[in-house]
Amino acid sequence: MKNPNPMTLLLLGLLLWAGQALSEPLTFTITQGVEGALPIAVVPFGWSGGGERPPYGVASIIGADLARSGRFKVLDEADMLSRPHTATDVDVLDWKALGMENLVVGEIRPHGQGGYMIRFQLMDVLRGEQLTGYSVPTTARDLRATAHRIADIIYQTLTGERGAFDTRIAYITSVRDAQGKDSVSLQVADADGYNAQTIVSSADPLMSPAWSPDGRRLAYVSFERGRPAIYVQEVLTGRREKVSAYEGINGAPAWSPDGRSLALTLSKDGNPDIYVLELAGRRLRPLTRHYAIDTEPAWSPDGRSIVFTSDRGGGPQIYQVPAAGGEARRLTFEGSYNSRATFSPDGRSLALVTRVGKDYRIGLLDLQDRVLGVLTDGSLDESPSFAPNGSMIIYATKTDGQGELAAVSVDGRVHQRLGQRVGDVREPDWSPFTEQD
Repeated sequence: MKNPNPMTLLLLGLLLWAGQALSEPLTFTITQGVEGALPIAVVPFGWSGGGERPPYGVASIIGADLARSGRFKVLDEADMLSRPHTATDVDVLDWKALGMENLVVGEIRPHGQGGYMIRFQLMDVLRGEQLTGYSVPTTARDLRATAHRIADIIYQTLTGERGAFDTRIAYITSVRDAQGKDSVSLQVADADGYNAQTIVSSADPLMSPAWSPDGRRLAYVSFERGRPAIYVQEVLTGRREKVSAYEGINGAPAWSPDGRSLALTLSKDGNPDIYVLELAGRRLRPLTRHYAIDTEPAWSPDGRSIVFTSDRGGGPQIYQVPAAGGEARRLTFEGSYNSRATFSPDGRSLALVTRVGKDYRIGLLDLQDRVLGVLTDGSLDESPSFAPNGSMIIYATKTDGQGELAAVSVDGRVHQRLGQRVGDVREPDWSPFTEQD
């Protein structure tokens, strides 16, 4: 589908996608990084004590996280001149000779019943001093998550920005079996693509996954029994409930920042409009009333307004309306097609889908100066979602006719691909920071 009808995309993208649970991780490939990325070495962590060694290489996970950000150039293990495990064992001349500016060393020892204690230190090679270091208890089950949290600490220490490695992504997968039958599944994986878990599977389409602000629930659209309905499901327990099943369209759920309400698209009164559903009492109130198509709502981080896509001006464009109700105002004027907007975590910009010629790409709109920049160069890029620290945008794209995920930094300098060997992937949503983060 090289040039989809704009209104086909606008009308919630109701495609008959299919999929199955996948045990294999999404595969990250950095296609473009930052020129002059910060050189860093992450030495394989030492193991002290008897018993079974950890099931994962903690240092390799940390190094992969840092490399994936595009902000760091991680030294290959084969090029290391020495392999110290503590700061006192470090000969800074070894690392200066390799052009390293920072160094991570660490060791792991048994801790409690089946647990581990990880001690790591981040060093400034040029100054020969420690920048930070912690001892972190963990278990075999939580080892990868602990490695991601350590990478977050290192990232924040060196960049001044909060890391987002210990977060998750939700997405829809699709696979067709040998008999030509399609199935669909909603998956959740770590931000690096590992630990993929199936949240729900169906022979009918699933779409529009959206994380709750506490990261514990997902809202999504399911076409069970041939009709669209919106469900809210707990990620940990699998408990779910149907929250919207009106006649016509039930689509594009978006959580309010306080987690108490969903903005959604309904056509129960004949025309697609934006509504706000208060989950506790199921109170529903219309936010727009217009003869045009209004869809794809997204809340501002402060909860005071909602942006949405509408063709009321003749073609799909982004509008903003107070969350309490009021007059909508148009935000996008550059280009004939702008849709699927979502706020950056700081509320200063919008990621959206914009048409460039015949192609659909991810754009970034600065809400202060209203400048719209184009970040990607695909032919069918869609469904943008910000990392919770605002540094990256994950989105869906097509490569050789297959749906996959990709990510781009907000400055457009870092590009990544997230592919899988079988089937398609689409509609990503990046989780928020959680309380444990």
